[in-house]
Amino acid sequence: MAAEILDGRALAADLREDVAARAKRLRGRGIAPCLTVAIIGEDAGSLGYVRSIERAGASTGVDVRVSALPATAGEETLRALLRTLGDDPLVHGIILQQPLPSHLAIRRLAEAMPPHKDVDGTNPINLGRLAFASGTEFVPATPMACLLLLGRSKRWPLRGARACVVGRSNVVGLPVALLLTARDATVTIVHRGTRDLAHQTRDAEVLVTAAGVPGLIRAEHVAPGATVIDVGTTFVGGKLVGDVAYDEVAAVAGEITPVPGGVGPVTNVALMQNVVLAAERASG
Repeated sequence: MAAEILDGRALAADLREDVAARAKRLRGRGIAPCLTVAIIGEDAGSLGYVRSIERAGASTGVDVRVSALPATAGEETLRALLRTLGDDPLVHGIILQQPLPSHLAIRRLAEAMPPHKDVDGTNPINLGRLAFASGTEFVPATPMACLLLLGRSKRWPLRGARACVVGRSNVVGLPVALLLTARDATVTIVHRGTRDLAHQTRDAEVLVTAAGVPGLIRAEHVAPGATVIDVGTTFVGGKLVGDVAYDEVAAVAGEITPVPGGVGPVTNVALMQNVVLAAERASG
């Protein structure tokens, strides 16, 4: 039996109504929720993602501005931009679009992100609070999208579930693992260097993959009936594909997210949700 599809577009539509209603209430008080995207250079994937953020903003009542710097911009220039945005009372949320040019390191720049406007959870303070379960300012949008999709799955609630996260980045893999652990799942983190990857992933009832390697996860990596969340997004021959070899895995899994149409649409709405939350907090 083919896996049931966890439809990110349908979930995003449901979430969008609530976010738009909250944004409308703020605007009724004279407050326009505003997100600024800082982008350096002209990476094609990044520009495409920024366009999708602009569409999400338009559909939820969030103003989206873009602060673009040339690919040659230095660290101090970027830090100055983040300080300026942090001091601007009309800006409620900031994201620093990745990947950065090779001469810039996110590990050096993340701490320059103002924590109270860090709507994608980049600053180490927010990630540390997430790890410490002490009430982070904002949960990163993509990890939150994974959790929201799992909330629509047959695996919810996650208490006691065996979960495996493929990928260990600070952007997705680690925050997802922390969120799953906080909901009492038993979590294993693996990556491209893990020996006998299939041995680890086949034990999982919930498999979240965020490695950025097209076709990495095949049928032999998935337990029959497992819930598979595919965060991977890579353009291959002009087509967006995930980490999962979709057709063969869908024949084994119980539930699966498509690419596109799975995690992506929910991520954009989760980001707008954080911006509206930041505006609500700033307005008291």
